[in-house]
Amino acid sequence: MQFRPCIDIHNGKVKQIVGGSLRDEGDAARENFVSEQDAAFYAKLYKRDGLKNGHIVLLNPPSSPYYEQTRQQALAALRAWPHAFWVGGGIRDDNARFWLENGASHVIVTSFVFRGGKLDRENLKKMSRAVGREHLVLDISCRRRGGQYVIVTDRWQKFTELALSLDTLRELEPYCSEFLVHAVDAEGKTNGIEADVARLLGDYDGIPVTYAGGVAGYEDLRRLRELGRNRVHVTVGSALDLFGGELDYRRVLEMCKE
Repeated sequence: MQFRPCIDIHNGKVKQIVGGSLRDEGDAARENFVSEQDAAFYAKLYKRDGLKNGHIVLLNPPSSPYYEQTRQQALAALRAWPHAFWVGGGIRDDNARFWLENGASHVIVTSFVFRGGKLDRENLKKMSRAVGREHLVLDISCRRRGGQYVIVTDRWQKFTELALSLDTLRELEPYCSEFLVHAVDAEGKTNGIEADVARLLGDYDGIPVTYAGGVAGYEDLRRLRELGRNRVHVTVGSALDLFGGELDYRRVLEMCKE
């Protein structure tokens, strides 16, 4: 299990938010933490510790008046440590190369390949061709509905018709190099991980997977290692002391190396 760092940017600021509270209207979100530091500060910190494969997520849509500020923060982080981070948020086949050319190692895609609530296989193929499978991460974040976990898009606001399952993972894996899975109902709440999501990901033995959502204490890391069979990587946000939480960043790094 590896620690995968994050830099979430909303309204031009590095933040930790309650994932299910994000709304495009009014660029609203319930905030857990708003940093006084910029995105480049965190990129330099992660560079010092050699933490690659972290993700930078732009939480404003391109239509937002804050989008340009958010975009500039992301670019500053990439300049601080080129080719170390994935970038997500509004990525399409026509703008993905921009991010790779400006220092992203991978692009993260959701909404472009899930159109109208369904998997758009043509768009999935377009994206894979545009950047190459080796540079593509699919964000298949999910929320519980009707007794199952369903993939959500558009900054986690819209449900698709596709459930998170082993069959779904195997269908998508030929097109990307890794999956990023936010358990959205737990995201930002520091109430513990979504055990059912972690268990499902642990049963998958294909390409790498990173789990995010709900880590509140060191026991959650131990539980994720167990349920994920030590092959599911982890992102910790609101609970980390870097973002105003109580978990010691150094101790988390050490636990993930054990």
